[in-house]
Amino acid sequence: MRTLTLHSNNLDRAWAEIHLANLGHNVKVLRNLLPHGCELMAVVKANAYGHGDVKIARYLNRIGVFSFAVATIEEGIRLRTYGIKGNILILGYTDPHRLPELVRYRLSQTVVDYKHAKQLNASEQPISVHIKIDTGMHRLGESCNNTAEIESIFQCRNLRVCGIYTHLYVADSTQEDDIAFTKEQLSDFYTLLEHLKQHRIKLPKMHIQSSYGILNYPELQCSYARIGIALYGVLSSPSNRTKIQPELRPVLSLKSRVVLIRQIVAGECVGYGRAFSASRNTRIAVLSIGYADGVPRSLSCGKGEVLIHGCRAPIIGRICMDQLMIDITDIHNVKRGDIATLLGEGGSEVITAEEVAAASETIANELLSRLGSRLERVYL
Repeated sequence: MRTLTLHSNNLDRAWAEIHLANLGHNVKVLRNLLPHGCELMAVVKANAYGHGDVKIARYLNRIGVFSFAVATIEEGIRLRTYGIKGNILILGYTDPHRLPELVRYRLSQTVVDYKHAKQLNASEQPISVHIKIDTGMHRLGESCNNTAEIESIFQCRNLRVCGIYTHLYVADSTQEDDIAFTKEQLSDFYTLLEHLKQHRIKLPKMHIQSSYGILNYPELQCSYARIGIALYGVLSSPSNRTKIQPELRPVLSLKSRVVLIRQIVAGECVGYGRAFSASRNTRIAVLSIGYADGVPRSLSCGKGEVLIHGCRAPIIGRICMDQLMIDITDIHNVKRGDIATLLGEGGSEVITAEEVAAASETIANELLSRLGSRLERVYL
């Protein structure tokens, strides 16, 4: 992603503004929440949740962050190719035939189960790994009950076990039964660690928490905290209530320009399927952004809004691949070239990622990570 000025000719359509000062603020706030000895591991998978992985990681390097997590080997290679320093952990599965690339680019690989460990070990090339432990989510990881298999992973001579971790997958909930389940997960994980110690296995660095783990279970002692969505100043849902509520600042704003204004009369329709029919003489503006840029189509027909001249304007008709239409009848002096804000502040109003995600019946994580590649990222 290129760094552009706000006057760039490339900003005549749609773009995302990335506020690096807010990212730095969030890093400082989140570090202050970590237990002593715990290091922030920045999760920059999915193009850093839509923010631009290389630019984000470079900035984090500059402010002293040197531990990163990605989802795929391609994401890890990309960071190394652009000179990112520090530890890079691949959280997802990597096929053993790509082990030479893990070595070449100095990437740490998650061992997703005992069979995966044996396949990686068979290559005869030493690599750094973290062992994923399944404590109930049943996604990736060797079951915490399979202690013999986990011990065997530590005995693999070509695997340098640098970490062991699990995932608290209902840590975002403060409901009593979910808290009880999270405590069961922690008990199972700590029981496994104690078993390993009793069998004279030196424990590597340990990590448990993601964003919500830090916000709801800040007391947990660990070596790393894998922080994703909170790093970008956002929570997954506006309904989430956390034990700790730090002052985080959104890093990303999403904007587009008005490219056409037209007047329609009562009874005329707008957009595909004639989904909007004007009940009055209506002034509409066309914005040059659509669902191919990551704007959820489910925000069509009044379910979504944008900010223009500091006022909220409803989206009318169905969102198109490359454009959407808004009702500006009650907003004065809108003209071609004006900027509309889909995420972020406009005057005294603000539209948050959490708000838009809820209106789209999804979470902010998905909303941000699906922002399209043709959107320019402007780093401020």
